[in-house]
Order: sequence, then C-alpha cells, then structure tokens
Amino acid sequence: MTHPSESIRFDKVKKLDDPTSWPKGRQKWNARVLMQIGLYLAVCLIIIFSVPNSLFDAETMTVTFTIGALGVWRYGWWFTHAVRATIYGRFVYPRMRRQGRKIWESGWRPRHMHFMMTTYREHREITEMVVRSIVKEIVSSGVAGTIWLGSSDRFDEDIIEDFLRREASDVDITLRIIRQNVSGKRAAIGLVLRAMCRLPVMDDDLVIFMDGDFVLSEGAVSRCMPLFKLYPDLQACTTDEEVICIGPRWIETWLKMRFSQRRLAMQSHALSGRVLTLTGRMSVFRARNLKQLEFIRLLEADHLEHWLSGKFRFLSGDDKSTWYYLLKHGSHMRYVPDALGYTIEVIEGSGMERMVQNFRRWSGNMLRNGSRAIKLGPRSMPFFIWWCLVDQRLSMWTMLVSPVLAISAAFLVGFHYLISYVVLIALSRLLLSLFLFGYSRKIEMSYPWILYLNQLINASVKVYCIFRLSKQRWSNRGNQTAGSNGDYLVEVFRTWMARWCTTVAVALLFLATIHYTALVDFPSSESMLDIFGSALPV
Repeated sequence: MTHPSESIRFDKVKKLDDPTSWPKGRQKWNARVLMQIGLYLAVCLIIIFSVPNSLFDAETMTVTFTIGALGVWRYGWWFTHAVRATIYGRFVYPRMRRQGRKIWESGWRPRHMHFMMTTYREHREITEMVVRSIVKEIVSSGVAGTIWLGSSDRFDEDIIEDFLRREASDVDITLRIIRQNVSGKRAAIGLVLRAMCRLPVMDDDLVIFMDGDFVLSEGAVSRCMPLFKLYPDLQACTTDEEVICIGPRWIETWLKMRFSQRRLAMQSHALSGRVLTLTGRMSVFRARNLKQLEFIRLLEADHLEHWLSGKFRFLSGDDKSTWYYLLKHGSHMRYVPDALGYTIEVIEGSGMERMVQNFRRWSGNMLRNGSRAIKLGPRSMPFFIWWCLVDQRLSMWTMLVSPVLAISAAFLVGFHYLISYVVLIALSRLLLSLFLFGYSRKIEMSYPWILYLNQLINASVKVYCIFRLSKQRWSNRGNQTAGSNGDYLVEVFRTWMARWCTTVAVALLFLATIHYTALVDFPSSESMLDIFGSALPV
C-alpha cells in the first residue's frame, strides 16, 4: 500500500533539532535582528513625519480615543499574561522540574506506559518517526509500554506492525490494534478506552494521548510522569509543541507564531492550576478519569443543544471534551513547557484554504465548548481561568471595532487617517511581538503583521461560526463533515437564519461604533417628527 501523496519530500523532518541547541541571548538577539528592528522603526517614523497626522483632529479624536481605550485594555490583558507566564516559566515550573527530576533519578517509574494513538492514512515517514520516538521513550525509561492504536484503515496498521517488527523486536512493547466500526476520531478513542477498561489498567496508571503526526522529543515523557507522583491531585498535563511544516513558507511562519502565542498563554493559565485545552497532540492523563463511563461517553458522543441548530454532535475537538470533563470536576491540570513534541503539518493544495479550515475548526471548537464552560461559573474554577473564557467571547467583537472605525474614518474624513492607523498597528503589534520573540525559536520580523492578520481573521471566523456551530469540517480525517440532518427545508431555513443573524450582528456592531464615536449623527426623535410629522394623520 502507498499513501496517495507519497511523492512529498520529507527531507525536512529527517533530523529534529534538540531544543537545547536553539539560539538564546545574544545568539538570538544578534546584530542582524537589531538592525531589522531599527529599520522597521525608522520606516514607521518616516511615514509619521511624511503623512499629515489626523489622529487628533476634532472630527476623529473620539475615534482615536476609542481605539486607544480598546488598545489599552487588550495590551493590558496581554501584559498580564506575559507577567504570569514569566512567573510560571522562571519560578514556579523550575521548582516543579527540580522536584520531578529528583523523583525520576531516585528510580521511581510508572507501573506501565500506555500510549493512546489515533491515526488516519498518515504518511509512512511520519508514522515511523512517531513510533520511533515512542520506542525511544520506552527504552530510555526502562518500563514496559503498550501502544493502543485506534485505527480505521489497514494502511496505518501495516506500517506500525512492520516498523516494530524491524526496529523494536527486542523492546518490551505491545501493540494493541482497536479497529473502529464507526467513522471519526472520537469513535476511535472511545473504543480504545473501552478496551482499556477490559484489561488491568490501574487507576493511577498514566495514559499518553497523542496524534499520529506528533513526534516526541527526547525526554518528553520523563518530564511529565514524575509530576503525577509529585502532585497526587494532578489529573492531566499538556505539553509544548513546535511545528515542522511541509508546505508554503508563510504557513510555517504563521504556525510558528501561533505556537509562540500558545507557549505564553499556556504558562499564564498553568499558574492557576488549570489550562484552557488539553491538546490532542500530546497530553498525559491519570487513568482513573479515562475509565469513567461519563468521560468515555462525552468523548464518543459529545453534543450541544443550540437554539438554531438543535441538538448536534461534535465532529472534532476531542481535546476540548476531555478538558471540559476535568474542568467540570475541578481537576488540577498543568502545562509542561520543556516536554516538547513536533507537529508535522503537510500542506497539500491551497495553503490559504487549509488556514481558513483550521481557523474554522479551532474557533468552532472554542465557541462550542467555551459557552458551557462559562456556565460552570467562577466558583467551579479559578476566577482568572473563568475570565479568560469570558474574554475569548468578548475579544472576537472588540477586535473588529478598531478596523471598522479606521475604515469608516478614512471614508468620512480622509484616507490619511487610515495611513496613520496602519502605522499605529505596525508599532503596537511590534510591541506585542517583542513578547512573542521570547517564546519563539527565532525572531521573524513578519510576526507583527502576521499577528494582526491572525487576530483579524480569527475574530471574523468566530463571528461567522457563532451562528453556524453545527457546521463542521475536518479534512485531516478523510474530509469529514457535519451539520445537516437531512431535512432540506429545515436546513434552508437554518442557513438563511444564520445569514440574517450574522448580517444583523455585524450591522449593529458597525452602526454602534460609528454612532458612539460621532462619525455619523443619527436623526433625533425631533428631526424625525419634523420630517414625517406632516404625513401623520391629525
């Protein structure tokens, strides 16, 4: 058997860099980088002194102050995350790491290592790299391991069986293949968990959930496992990710920027003993939760009741379901910043289409799960985590206010205002990127603009998805789609109602912002009476 895209070159992933070799300090902030930042600032200054500054004109002053007030709020929130991430990364986690290392070096080991892996017609090279990384972790730990493979295709099973036969015949490792009879990743995970319940998997055993395209870095498992011994109440932890993109260069830069954002946010959240997602790429769970029927059913058949779409099942977002279950039960969760794995993204076809699909999947998962998590209330979780969930709902609207105001002011006052706004964006996003540079493998001067476009597109996609939560598509799992119940007339009504709601919401946002900033004066009741009064019956 061959993969339909076996011709793709995988030279880029033959050798994975050791994270300890990544440039730091002066190697990272070298003369070339400083010169690029200086040139960036110089161009901004030239534009500022060359273009008439209309930011504080009488007609636009309210617009500028509104944009500035929103900016202060958003940047203040960003700075809060940055401070919290620094506290966790430099003080809290290093202490946890030292204590965990002592436990590991003292000889403590988990009873058995369980790897719950799902895959669907993955490239042979990637699958072999993933399994090789698992074998290395089992060998280095000296503990027997089991790979629980949730599979729907003989193609993947043959690759893994052949690899273990060739390269791991002397390793104490067991492969258990659970062939699913229902399509979808959720069904595969559910069947694996049910199989675990039928075998002697102990409550305190640790189970590693991982995707079939996630390659473990050396020592990733040994950095996670001792924390469960150190903290008996710890129920799950998630890990760091780096991306290897086989596709357009701009997609790779965008993904690296997103992973830098993720590192900053995850460390900030983990300071509260919770995270906002237990990523499906790699997370470690205490087995007692996985053996609960409520947990298994939530993964298999998680659903939502929506006023427009009715009752519908979740297609993707299994990591959000596991997270919601633990959040609901008040479980302790952590982020392990130095347990690293590599996500291998193979971009086939249109890079832009793939990016929009990812946004729709990620944003849809966040919206579907965020609303019910907020309803748990701040008493069910640390207040900071609850407010982060609320902020996700607010930011999708506030992010659109600034560009709406800037474009409106440009049409009503003059195009030079838009130029001043672009410079403001260039400087503000550079300031935010300075934080991201500290969490990125290398400094990319395209980050400020990619960050802004990422925020703008993400907010727009969320507004689109919020009235279409049942519409789901997942190209990575065989182009799965969901959202239609087969009743043509009902679907037509829901489609047009979603369009109507989106149009009304966007129109209200536009009208409210231009009215609040006095760009347009709406007619008063007196003027309306003057216009239509003569037409009214006496």
